Amino acid sequence: MDAIEIEHAVEREDRHWWHRERRSIIARELRRTGGSGRAIDVGAAGGGNTRVLLQHGWQAVAVDWSEGAVEIARRRGVEAYRADPRFLPVPSAEYDFALALNVLEHVEDDRAVAAEIARVLRPDGRALIAVPADPTLWSTHDLSLGRVRRYTREALADVIRGADLLVERMWSWNVLLRPVVSRRRRHLVGCDLGTPPPVLNGLLSAVIRLERHLPVTSLPGVSLMAGVRHRVAGPADGPAAGLVDAMAVSAHVRPEPPSRRP
Repeated sequence: MDAIEIEHAVEREDRHWWHRERRSIIARELRRTGGSGRAIDVGAAGGGNTRVLLQHGWQAVAVDWSEGAVEIARRRGVEAYRADPRFLPVPSAEYDFALALNVLEHVEDDRAVAAEIARVLRPDGRALIAVPADPTLWSTHDLSLGRVRRYTREALADVIRGADLLVERMWSWNVLLRPVVSRRRRHLVGCDLGTPPPVLNGLLSAVIRLERHLPVTSLPGVSLMAGVRHRVAGPADGPAAGLVDAMAVSAHVRPEPPSRRP
């Protein structure tokens, strides 16, 4: 996209139900960490999610491949740099938290991106990773966004583990609307990111918020979210850690209480 299209997309994010609810997930994950520190937003686009980090007291930096997106992020007061996500321009073991939302699916070598996230995290640092779920949902929407894949739980877990990161939790998101998305994208030509009319936008927001209070995170959704921790050598890497990782990825993992579940 050119700079004008990127700017329009960034402005749309502040109103669109999907972006607003995903930012509320980021906020809840930050509260789960119980602190603050240094954070990096990989594939940050115009820095909207980076600003959530800043609002919660984190010292955050944004990285994106698009020069136009980096310029917009800087105009919004975000420290931002242009870089390939496989080669982040920051020192190793520098960050306590990393965001990588809808990044892995755009890169052929997604393992290299995961390895970079592991490299820049401090010991016991955490990350929030999001990817599009379920290869059967593949459509022209994915092609128009430059994606190269959608993920199963097992495929995402394999990439994360291959970077020596531990999956603490993995859950489906946008579950209730999955039948609608599947039906719509079977007949869609192009991208499905336009902002709906205000009434519909509000209705979709209400539906996606309802998921917080229902035990549906183990069911198939449109997206997969993963809470990840840097694997620290020692007892945590023994059999118990492997059991936690396997349970987190399982589609039958018991959901958390509604007050904590994304």
